[in-house]
Amino acid sequence: MIQRTSDDYYFATDLQENLVIVSANMVNDFEVPSECFYDMNKYWTKLVHPDDLDGFVESIQMPESRKLNIGHDYEYRLRTRKGDYIWVRCRGQFAFDNRTEKPFLFAGTVKKLGQRNHADELTGLLNKYQFENAVKVALNRYRVDGVGGALMVFGIDNFKIVNETYNRHYGDEVLKLAARHISDVLPEGLMLYKMDGDEFAVVCPGLSQEGAIDVFENVQKAFSRPHSIEGKHIFCTISSGTVLYPQAGKDYLVLHKHAEAALDLAKRDGKNKNVIFSKESYNRWKRSLSMRDDLRLSIESDFEGFSLFYQPQVSAQNNKIIGAEALLRWRNPKGRMVSPMEFIRILEDTKMIIPVGRWIFETAVRQCKEWQKFNPGMTISINLSYEQIKEAYFKDFVVECLKKYDLNPELIVLELTETTIVSDWSNINQQFDKLRSCGIRIAMDDFGTGYSSLAYLKNLSCDIVKIDRLFVTHITEEDNHFDRQLVGITVDLCHSVNIKCCIEGVETEDEYKLLRDICHADTIQGYLFGRPESPEDFESKYFMEDRE
Repeated sequence: MIQRTSDDYYFATDLQENLVIVSANMVNDFEVPSECFYDMNKYWTKLVHPDDLDGFVESIQMPESRKLNIGHDYEYRLRTRKGDYIWVRCRGQFAFDNRTEKPFLFAGTVKKLGQRNHADELTGLLNKYQFENAVKVALNRYRVDGVGGALMVFGIDNFKIVNETYNRHYGDEVLKLAARHISDVLPEGLMLYKMDGDEFAVVCPGLSQEGAIDVFENVQKAFSRPHSIEGKHIFCTISSGTVLYPQAGKDYLVLHKHAEAALDLAKRDGKNKNVIFSKESYNRWKRSLSMRDDLRLSIESDFEGFSLFYQPQVSAQNNKIIGAEALLRWRNPKGRMVSPMEFIRILEDTKMIIPVGRWIFETAVRQCKEWQKFNPGMTISINLSYEQIKEAYFKDFVVECLKKYDLNPELIVLELTETTIVSDWSNINQQFDKLRSCGIRIAMDDFGTGYSSLAYLKNLSCDIVKIDRLFVTHITEEDNHFDRQLVGITVDLCHSVNIKCCIEGVETEDEYKLLRDICHADTIQGYLFGRPESPEDFESKYFMEDRE
C-alpha cells in the first residue's frame, strides 16, 4: 500500500500495461488524473520544466537488461497545480522478470527539494550539490553507453581585489553579471552551476577537448570588453580549468579536484586562459603546493634562500649607469634556483609577499646606501605588490628604514605593475601621495601590457612610466611605423605632464639609438647594457674602476 501520510510522493508503474499507481498527495499537488491511471509520461512530462525535459527523458530510459540497470536519480523543476515550479528529486528502480530479464515494474519516490538547498540565492543557478549530482548522472551514462565528456570550472580573475576595492554588494553584482554572460554563450542544452566563491561549473557530456576549447573561447569573448555595473566600468576576465572524463577520472571527487587544480594553474599562469588537465599539469600544481611550504620555511628561517639581483638602468643620453632595478630571486631548500614567474605569484596569493616585501625593501635600501660611494646619486627601483600598498603601516616602515640607513628618499623608486591595478585609484593614490611627500618616486611598470593604459596614466599618480619590451621587439623593422609612433607619442605625452620614461627590454644598439634619438626616452634598461647580476658581480662589472 502506498504511503499517504508522508511528504514524499510515491509511484509504481506496470510497464507491461503502462498502468501507474501514485500516492494521494501527488494527485493533490500535481495535474495527474487520479491515484490510478494509464500512461504516466503523457501527464508527467508536461509538468517538467522545458529546460530540464531532455535530461529527465534520458534519465528514465528503460535498460535492456538487468546488467545495464543504473536506476533513476534525477533532479528537476516540476510545475504544481498552482502553476509554480518547485525543485524535486525523483529516484526509482526497475524490477526485472527472472525469465526474460526484461523490466516489468518501475517504482520510486519524488521528494521536494527546498530552494535554499538546491539553488544559489544570488544568481538563481543550481548550486554545487546539484553540479555533483549532474556529474554523477553523466558518469552513469558513460558506464552505460561509453560516451565521455568534459567538466569545466570557471573562475573570475582578481575577484578578491574587486571585493576589496569596492564592497561585497558590488562583488555580488559582478557574480550575477558573470552568471548571465557565461550562461548566454554556453551551447544549447548545457546548464551552468554556481560553485563556491567566484566559481561556476558546467558538465558537458559528449564534449571533446576541441569542443571545450571552443566553449571557453566563447566565454572569453563575452568578457573581452568592459561592463558597466552601478555606473562604474569594470573589466574582468575569466579563467577555466577543464577535465575530460573518463581520461582524468571516473569519480566525481577526483574529477572536481583535478578541475580545481587546472583552474588554479590557469590563474597562476597569467589568467584569462583555459588549462586542460593532464598528469603533467597536475604534477606542476602539486609542485606549487609544495613550493608554498618551502617559501614559508624560507621566510621563517630569516629569509634563507632569498636574494636580490640588480639590473642596470642607464641614461639614454650618455650610457652612464644612473640606477638599477632590484629583482627578487629564490633558491628552494634543495638549492635549485626557481623562476620568479613561479614563486612570486605564490607569495602574492598567500600574502607572504608582505614580509618578503619588507625584506626586499630593507635589503635594497642597504645596498643603495653602500653603492653611493661608487656612484653618488644612483637610484634603486624596488617592485611593489598591491598587497603591500594595502598594508596599513607600510609607509611608516619605509620612513623608518630610510632613517635607519640614512638614505635620501629621492634615491628610491617604487614600481607598481600596471596589470595589478584594478580601479582603486583613490586608495592607491592616497598611499602613493604619502610616499611621494617623503621624496620617494613612483613608477608604473609594464606600461602597455594591461587594459586601457591611458586610463591608468590619467588616474595614477606617478613620476616614471616604464614602457614594456612588447613595443621594442620589432621597433627597428622598416615597415613597423606603428610601434615607433606609439612609443614616441607616449614619451611625448609623459614629458608634457612631467613624467619620465624608461624603456625596458632594449637588446640591440639599433634599438637604443632609435629610442634615444627618435623616441627621446629618458632611461634605458635591457640586456644591451646588462643582465640582472648579484651585488658582488654588479660591483665587479660596473664599479671596478671606481674601486681602483
